[in-house]
Amino acid sequence: MAAARAKNKKLEVVGGKAPKLSKAKLIKIYEHMLFLRRFQEKVGSLYQQGLMGGFCHLYDGQEAVITGAYEASQKGDEFMTTYRCHAHAVTCGVPEEDILMELMGRSGGISKGKGGSMHMFDPEKHFWGGHGIVTGNVPLGAGLAFAAKYRGESGVTLTFFGDGAANGGQMYESFNMAQLWKLPVLYIIENNQYSMGTALERHAVGDLYKRGEPFDIPGKRVDGMDFFAVYEAMAEALAYVRAGNGPMLLEMDTYRYKGHSLSDPGTYRTRDEVNEIKEQRDPLVTMVKTLQEKHGVTDAQLKTMNKKAKERVAKAEEIAKAAPVADESELYTDILAE
Repeated sequence: MAAARAKNKKLEVVGGKAPKLSKAKLIKIYEHMLFLRRFQEKVGSLYQQGLMGGFCHLYDGQEAVITGAYEASQKGDEFMTTYRCHAHAVTCGVPEEDILMELMGRSGGISKGKGGSMHMFDPEKHFWGGHGIVTGNVPLGAGLAFAAKYRGESGVTLTFFGDGAANGGQMYESFNMAQLWKLPVLYIIENNQYSMGTALERHAVGDLYKRGEPFDIPGKRVDGMDFFAVYEAMAEALAYVRAGNGPMLLEMDTYRYKGHSLSDPGTYRTRDEVNEIKEQRDPLVTMVKTLQEKHGVTDAQLKTMNKKAKERVAKAEEIAKAAPVADESELYTDILAE
């Protein structure tokens, strides 16, 4: 019965569609997505050089999701994600040099060099992680939303997790409470098609965007490789949640170019499959096409943007490499709250 209600439920959107973006704004958005790509490439390179410890999960290919989500959000909205978190942190305003220092175990890192790739937080930037436990961040997102509602704030908590995490029991428990209390939380499944090394069709039963139907939570599948599709869907969903209707679920159909982590050789898929996605659906290529065909952006301008992105990454790398390594005594701090 609840599933039927959710399936037929119309979104009561307040505020209508997403605001139209100017040429200047679109260029800034493309520059940001381009920087995310170049930054992740540098992170991968530094990891391969042995300058980082632990695991490292890259975001190459998924840039449109966090960029579209952030552009559609409002001041005061909260962001929470899982271990593939570098791009989310940068987008929320965390300085890239602080992220590189964290990855390299330097004292100036965002978590003082002891959190590494999977544990990044900056509450002042409304960024709450960076969580290494699969599905573990989903109930925390509900908690943040509960706090906002309790305090009478207008912010929405955007909670990102992957297709593999969508099989976790914590997700369903969170859905139950979020809908029961009409919490201002937007759940975003970044479906990059592979749960570690298991293809989606081998582990998922039914459409992921329908996982909220038993709880009367409306859902929608979105082309997560297209910034404009993400932006429009996010604006609509955020308006729905912000109006007091309770949670909503968006499934972003996206793709990661690298392995689950940098220790994953990715032998479960072919090179042809990855190249086909890059050629046909890459979010940067799609944005370039729009900028050139509709706004007259030239190849020379694009080359300049790419140069600026690389220079920005190089500067952050220089700062991080010059920073002192975190002292071992730091391991014994921040472990008890009084």
